[in-house]
Amino acid sequence: MYIGIDHGTSAIRFSSGEDKFKISRKDAVNFSYGDLNRLCPLECIEGIAVCYSMGDAITEITPISKVKNRGIVTREGAGEHIGGGTKVYDEIEKSGIPAVVIPGIHRGSPTDPRFKVYSHQTSPEKIGIAYQVYQDLGSNFIVSDISSNTVSLLVTGGHITGAFDACIFAPGTKHGAIDVDGIRKIDSGEWTANEAFLHAGIDENVPPEYRRDTLAMFAAMECASLKLLNRDAPVALAGSMAEDVSAIVSSLLDEEVFVYDEWAASDGLSMIASDVFSGKKEILGLSVSGQD
Repeated sequence: MYIGIDHGTSAIRFSSGEDKFKISRKDAVNFSYGDLNRLCPLECIEGIAVCYSMGDAITEITPISKVKNRGIVTREGAGEHIGGGTKVYDEIEKSGIPAVVIPGIHRGSPTDPRFKVYSHQTSPEKIGIAYQVYQDLGSNFIVSDISSNTVSLLVTGGHITGAFDACIFAPGTKHGAIDVDGIRKIDSGEWTANEAFLHAGIDENVPPEYRRDTLAMFAAMECASLKLLNRDAPVALAGSMAEDVSAIVSSLLDEEVFVYDEWAASDGLSMIASDVFSGKKEILGLSVSGQD
């Protein structure tokens, strides 16, 4: 049995591909690796793929025993810091169960160099979503994960071309790019930059009757912009808001879109774990570092 663990914005999701469960990031501070027996007996777990935060200190899929500082440059930066994800990561590390850490996509990653104008393109769980979509749609596609934030990623020829992270382009329900008003509040000392990011979503800035259309429009714009690099790539939507906005995104792009649920990341990560521990050396263009 292979387990995927998605360190999401609001919850941490665990999947064996068949069974699954989730816990809030707040409740995850009480997680123990023994809780994995909700999926299967611990002795049946052959490998785990785990995510942590931005994953910006590693570029390869790496055995957890070889990862320093949980694979991140710093805990400071965009996003909420609660402690649940840290507890889950540390419990997996001490469990003794074979595990690999999935990298985020950033300037050190093997993507189109033009995307590297931005230091960070996407966090690791989106690799799980992309791997799930890859199984269904093949080697060329765009996937937009729409929830508390919106992140869109392009895969061409089975390799990740690049992505737009949440603080760059399309807003989510809670988070988004920092605009002029946010910059002013940062400069005045009213907010930190991270607080500005956490207040930039549609829920705080758009009247309720326009929120769904706004979310859909910007997600569609991200997908349309990525199509400049792969015009025939089909579009998949994932995340908690995917179903709500799918019809609007489809209409704006004038094409069918494929919709995935909130489990796409953890399901895809379980597939990555299965393939990595079966000897695969590359996942979507990301190298697999040598196992112990």
